[in-house]
Amino acid sequence: MQIQVHSDNHIEGSARLVEWVSDSVASKLARFDDELTRIVVHLHDDNGAKAGAQDKRCQIEARPKGLQPLSVTHKSETLEQAIDGAIEKMHHALDHQFGKMRSKRATPLQADETGDIPARDALLEEDFLAEERLRALT
Repeated sequence: MQIQVHSDNHIEGSARLVEWVSDSVASKLARFDDELTRIVVHLHDDNGAKAGAQDKRCQIEARPKGLQPLSVTHKSETLEQAIDGAIEKMHHALDHQFGKMRSKRATPLQADETGDIPARDALLEEDFLAEERLRALT
């Protein structure tokens, strides 16, 4: 997973800041490492040099393999809180996205009291039997 950090001209984008943000994102989103190609972090100071409530903003965009990008934003009074909040939101968004996909893939068929699985696909069974008959003829 590749992590990119961008900041506006009101936030000093030092190497230390980039390393800290990258390490925070990588450690907290490590479980999704194989499923993501890239994460882009945008840091903004909405009021510039003026102080204000919730004027620091962190937007994180995650690019899952084969899916549409996900984006979350968190505003706070400090840059650290904005980053932590956005990472937490992204963790929940990814957990939800991949959880939905896993539940769709892993819905096992339930057997009834006799041990049979009632939800067999009749068309697939017919195709299988037809192929078996053709193999028996040749």
